[in-house]
Amino acid sequence: MSSVKNVIKDNYNMMLLKDYLRAAIKEAGFSHAEISKTPTGTRVALHVTRPGIVIGRKGSGIRELTDKLATDFGLKNPQISVVEIDKPELSPSVMCNRMASHIERGTAFRRATMWTLKQIMENGAMGVQITISGKLRGDRSAFEKHTAGILPRAGHHAEVIVDEDIAHVKTPMGLIGIRIRIARKEKFVPEFELKTVKPKKVKQVKDADTGKMRDETEAERKARTESEQIALEEEKMKELETLEEEEAKLK
Repeated sequence: MSSVKNVIKDNYNMMLLKDYLRAAIKEAGFSHAEISKTPTGTRVALHVTRPGIVIGRKGSGIRELTDKLATDFGLKNPQISVVEIDKPELSPSVMCNRMASHIERGTAFRRATMWTLKQIMENGAMGVQITISGKLRGDRSAFEKHTAGILPRAGHHAEVIVDEDIAHVKTPMGLIGIRIRIARKEKFVPEFELKTVKPKKVKQVKDADTGKMRDETEAERKARTESEQIALEEEKMKELETLEEEEAKLK
């Protein structure tokens, strides 16, 4: 059970680390972190929309973050790298944080939802689904679900091309949850591939009048195929006759 406990402990620590990074570098547009252990230490790749905020002036932000990860989370010799996201509008975590910040500033939840939905679809998403739940309009909790485009919800495609994330917002009315699911076109792999049929090669024949090579006409092709079929049938008849003669000799 010790190995199982170690795995559970590592996963729990990784969850706490990602929650800390989400809150610590929220202003930098944090998307996700890739953590891998190496013989020399621990590599941490931070995917953000604004790397300058994470790096800080003369690398001060990176140094503070490195010390924090080493002391509080026990990472061995952490090596942090910052990766800029090409299309932040297609990252569910980034859009969850943006929508949460809009709602925190007092924007109506439905207006924030429609704005987020429009931004995601205009930047090339195949489909998106936004679910917002909590005390939206009164004391009783409720939820709303808004969908646009094509979004697989089950099966292999849903696991491959759909990314999702969840964020929570504290409002005077209570806690509101935001869940965004985005389907990306570049991850879609079609099950069938349409291949063009290669054109048949036209047979070259010698012209009787000019003596030069030319393409065979349709009438000549039909006549040639008919003659070939007749020749095949004659060969089959000869084979049958020889077989009958051999059987007669044996009798």
